[in-house]
Amino acid sequence: MDPSESAHIDCPYCGESLEITVDTSVGRQDYIEDCQVCCKPIQFRIRVSADGQSRIDVRSEDES
Repeated sequence: MDPSESAHIDCPYCGESLEITVDTSVGRQDYIEDCQVCCKPIQFRIRVSADGQSRIDVRSEDES
């Protein structure tokens, strides 16, 4: 079983749809990655439930 899945998010700066890979074997992930289009830093907060469902929240640096 592959512990990763693809997901699509929208950049909070430019609105471009981006494909990311989520490691579903890790329950909680917080990291910053630059947008592939506008190069601005996106804050990712990913939570994976016990049944493997992932919830992805993305924010700009200006959002708290």
